[in-house]
Amino acid sequence: MTNTSGSRLPLVAFWLLSRAVLLLYTFRVVFVPGPDVTTDVSVIYHNWYEVLSGGTYPLDDVTWQYPPAAAFAILSPGLLPFLEYAHAFFVLALVCDAAVFGLLMYTGGRPGKSYAGAWVWLAGIPLLGPTAYSRYDIMVTAVAVTALLAGVRNPRTMGVLTGVGALLKVWPALLLVGTMRGRVTLRSWAAAAASGAAVLVACVLAAPGALAFLTFQRDRGTEVESLGSLVFHVARYFGAWDGEVRLNYGSVEFLGPYVPLVSQVALALTVLAFGWLLLWRVRAREFATTTLCDSAFVAVLLFTTTSRVISPQYMLWLVGLAAVCLVWRRSRMRVAATLVLVATGVTLLEFPIWFSHVVTSDGLGLTLLFVRNGLLVAASLVAARELWRQTVTEPRLRAAGGAGTQMPAQAGQRDGELLNS
Repeated sequence: MTNTSGSRLPLVAFWLLSRAVLLLYTFRVVFVPGPDVTTDVSVIYHNWYEVLSGGTYPLDDVTWQYPPAAAFAILSPGLLPFLEYAHAFFVLALVCDAAVFGLLMYTGGRPGKSYAGAWVWLAGIPLLGPTAYSRYDIMVTAVAVTALLAGVRNPRTMGVLTGVGALLKVWPALLLVGTMRGRVTLRSWAAAAASGAAVLVACVLAAPGALAFLTFQRDRGTEVESLGSLVFHVARYFGAWDGEVRLNYGSVEFLGPYVPLVSQVALALTVLAFGWLLLWRVRAREFATTTLCDSAFVAVLLFTTTSRVISPQYMLWLVGLAAVCLVWRRSRMRVAATLVLVATGVTLLEFPIWFSHVVTSDGLGLTLLFVRNGLLVAASLVAARELWRQTVTEPRLRAAGGAGTQMPAQAGQRDGELLNS
């Protein structure tokens, strides 16, 4: 027998130490160079909390760009009335962090599983720095991780959690892309639609303005940390672009000549990525136990990388999904997960530490963005290739090899069906 308690001890100790340091930053006992990322909680989130507590959504605030269930996350610090708003939010972020870590530890200790997923989460959160606890994305990621871990055996539970997550911040809907065809897809997708509809109706009836966010992003530019922004960074570096950098819709964006064109190209890339996912789902021959998590990771990677906005907190989504993938020993997402972890560390350097260099498009800023976004592109390509190989190419080759080589593939698929039933 393996000494599981001994193998867990270093993880638990590192979690306690790293999170204690992280809380020192979020509670502003010590400081990270650059902009104070905690002001989003103490100022913006708190203002939204006051508005939402008054019985309406922020109707006159274009920075409110979130689905209606996001109100639950913004109002959640009210559960701890003995703490001031920002401190209560950080404590709840810590609780979500602990819940994800606990789930990954519990699952990783079971047969055929690994603690590698717990290590990814353990390292990824402090690599992002105080941003990890200063955005409600950690709460959404906790819902998504729980949904994926539940989905292997209980598709309805996954569907319910996915529907709720999509009403929190849209992207968890992508978790459903890799559900096994047939009953599993029917159960999970129907449960997601039902829970999402129920939450949406409840929010619309509870307060006016639940759908106002749909009209608050019409005139967005290209965010300065996105893949498309590199065009303008390089042009500014050589003095060949006369647009401006401005705080717009809650983020720092490029505004000016050719920005709409670059934004349209980014949208076209996202459409192409979704087209590839649709093609993959049609062509996939085998849905094994890792396919659900691997495909979710690939889908969110593609969505994030091609988006015209890559905010630092988006890395939380990728770290969480990479961690779930690596819970399974047979997952082929290890290289992509490693690239995501490195990209997360570089993200801390470009925001907040050297964000001023990013905004001014100097040599250091360009280098950081090229490295971070290059790592995301590489992770997307590697992850997509591995997913296609495992579910499309290799099953086709086994089938072409004769009946004797088909048996392992069929057994693997039956194993996946058993776990998803």
